[in-house]
Amino acid sequence: MAETETLESSPHPPQLSDDNPTGNEDQDMLDADKSAKDSDSDSQSDSDSDSEDDAHQNTQIQALKTELLNNPSNYDTHVQYIKALRKQGDIQKLRQAREAMSAIFPLSSEMWQEWTKDEISLSSGLDALPTIEKLFDCGVSDYLSVALWCDYLSFVQEHDQSVRTLSAAGISKARNLFERALVAAGLHVAEGSRIWELYREFEQAIFLTIDETDADSREKQVQRIRNLFHRQLSVPLADLCSTLLTYKAWEAEQGANIDVDSSNLDGLSPQVASSYQKSLDMMNARTHLENQISHKVAPESERLQHFMDYLKFEQSLGDPARIQILYERAIAEFPISSELWLDYTHYMDKTLKTSSLVRDIYKRASRNCPWVGELWVRYLLSLERGRASEDELSAVFEKSLQCTFSSFEEYLDIFLTRVDGLRRRLSLLTSGAESSNLDYIIIRETFQRASDYLSPHLKNTESFLRMYRYWARLESTLGKDLVAARGVWERLLKISGSVLEVWQGYIAMESEMGNINEARSLFKRCYSKRFPGTGSEDICNSWIRFEREYGALDNFDLAVKKVTPRLEELQLFKLQEAKNVSVSADDGDNSSRKNVREKRKLVSNLIEEQSPAKRHKDKAKNVKIISEDGEGHAKEPVKVNNKKPDVAASKSVSGSKKENKDVASGKPQQYNDQCTAFVSNLNLKATHDDIRRFFSDVGGVVAIRILTDKFTGKSRGLAYVDFSDDKQLAAAVAKNKQTLLGKRVSIAKSDPKGRNKGNAAPGTSLRQGDNADQTTESSKSDAKNSAEGSEDGFQPFSHHRASNIQLKGKNTFAMPRAVRPLGWVDRDKPKPKESDSVEDENPKSNDEFRKMFIKS
Repeated sequence: MAETETLESSPHPPQLSDDNPTGNEDQDMLDADKSAKDSDSDSQSDSDSDSEDDAHQNTQIQALKTELLNNPSNYDTHVQYIKALRKQGDIQKLRQAREAMSAIFPLSSEMWQEWTKDEISLSSGLDALPTIEKLFDCGVSDYLSVALWCDYLSFVQEHDQSVRTLSAAGISKARNLFERALVAAGLHVAEGSRIWELYREFEQAIFLTIDETDADSREKQVQRIRNLFHRQLSVPLADLCSTLLTYKAWEAEQGANIDVDSSNLDGLSPQVASSYQKSLDMMNARTHLENQISHKVAPESERLQHFMDYLKFEQSLGDPARIQILYERAIAEFPISSELWLDYTHYMDKTLKTSSLVRDIYKRASRNCPWVGELWVRYLLSLERGRASEDELSAVFEKSLQCTFSSFEEYLDIFLTRVDGLRRRLSLLTSGAESSNLDYIIIRETFQRASDYLSPHLKNTESFLRMYRYWARLESTLGKDLVAARGVWERLLKISGSVLEVWQGYIAMESEMGNINEARSLFKRCYSKRFPGTGSEDICNSWIRFEREYGALDNFDLAVKKVTPRLEELQLFKLQEAKNVSVSADDGDNSSRKNVREKRKLVSNLIEEQSPAKRHKDKAKNVKIISEDGEGHAKEPVKVNNKKPDVAASKSVSGSKKENKDVASGKPQQYNDQCTAFVSNLNLKATHDDIRRFFSDVGGVVAIRILTDKFTGKSRGLAYVDFSDDKQLAAAVAKNKQTLLGKRVSIAKSDPKGRNKGNAAPGTSLRQGDNADQTTESSKSDAKNSAEGSEDGFQPFSHHRASNIQLKGKNTFAMPRAVRPLGWVDRDKPKPKESDSVEDENPKSNDEFRKMFIKS
């Protein structure tokens, strides 16, 4: 520090020297210190940046690992995970990640090259050689890759001690590997020459090691190299011309008198010249096709189509080896094209069938496109043709069921293919052609698995029925168990009992086996069921035809007796449906409120135009009256009938003579709507006694009215139950949702007059849907009943309606109104004055009333 101060206070600056040309040593020292500090700062900054990158990388790796744990079948996540681990340099985890992905997916040739290079750089010694060779074998079996084959050949020549020293064992091993490479990729038009060249170089290296005195060995090796040239020149490859020049130069080295600078065929043997010319012509025919598939910029669909066109060209020439290698080239470019794999496997099945090569291709196809069910089906068939073991077949079958297909029909096809194979093998065992530990129980378990898995998705389909029919037939024929066969059909009836074909299949099995009584019992079980379309009629007619062909006369008569009412019922049902369709169409045409009013006005005008005699004649008939409220909304039509009530119709509603006593006597039934329960969702077989027993704990049941269909007379599952008081009604409503004859019934307080509806006007009609219409014997008895009903607190229907009727038009004599009996005198009304007409003092007859209204 003192020295620095002395230098700064000196009046003379220091002299420059050779070691310090600037003459400023202290400044240089300061600059050096600053540079060192900056360097330390940069190092610290780089260290911090690296730490942040490592933390980010670790987070990314952990996220990818978690995603793979949740979804191991995510291909892209596997690729990203391997790249991240390779960047991080964690060799052990990287190796595990690659092995995990390779177990699920085939790896691309680039991924295999990276993997082998990493293992070669990390491994040393002979112990690592088998492991790396195994990696290469797996890599070249996934996809065709000339580059990977070249790496494989170079690795063996460099790292295998026996090959490197050219021992007899090493030479044999290398030659076998080269021949494998030629079979796999030697016909590759664009890149196959690379393998040929490596093979020739290896053989030439062997030639150089042979002693010059060993003329026989040298001559044999020269002939081996010459044969390699001849083989290559007979194959249409891209650089065929350069190969010819190389061959001519080599022959010149061996002492042949040949022009090495020209590509003519002078000096070559006729056989070599002919083979070369043929391969050259083949290459020229394929040049434009090769140019199309090598155009990488084109869209994938276009390039795939170019490959398919190329394949058609090769198939037209019929060389299986050349066709197969072109398929492999296409697969390497489009590994997940299901169309390509299906076409490839179909060709190989047609060409080789039982070859192990076909089995390997199917294995690769199922790994590349596991979502294609047809590939798995063909795979199983290929294994069966190759007489694969039961363990191998079972393993492939189980693996196929773990895949996800686009439809459940594909699963069914796989199940049936498995059953087909088992059936064929068991049939051979039965005939003594084979011996195995197979048992029919395997077929039964396969069918059961198929049914359990597919029934929620395929029930009521033709394919599902076909599977069950197949199952039942095998139970009776191969399993020799008729009870089990019937159990199969009964199981299907529980799943798809509403399908006509199921019953027909069951009946057909019993008929074919001669079980007539069992088939007849099935007809009895299903003839009354309702099937879609004409199915109900078909099953009835089938029963009659069955009894005509198999049954006795008594059986035929019984079938006719049971079927005839059913057919009539179905006919009535169809007529009713047709009528409902017609009514619906009419309602659609007249849905407008304006049209409804115009229609009523038209009807009113027609009535006005009728003559008095015509109106007098219509009075005795049923008159449909439509009342309207102030807003013009139509009320429910009311029928005024002067005929006596139909006792039979009343019985169909009530179902009890005791409850219809008033109806049979001609008196209108009167129900206390205040204490009536409406019961719905009844079992169609429920009777009055069943309903009475159901409400026995409540008590106080006065009357029960079951609503029936007006055509068939069968129950509609609805009923009204009258109780003596409100307390018992409330107790009955409390039983809502309880079970009666296996069905949960709904119970609510009856509200036919809309008391609980804000929009309903008072005085509405009787219960909707009740088939027992309330009728009156005559207008006179109706008035009498009205007076009697008033004393009991029950207002007759006409009294309810009278206060709410708005009369329309002039035809009002038939409208409901409060009509007092003839001769009735209101004592509270003051007596008429003498000035009044005498005619008004006398009571009027019905005819006089009519004339008065007609005149008005």
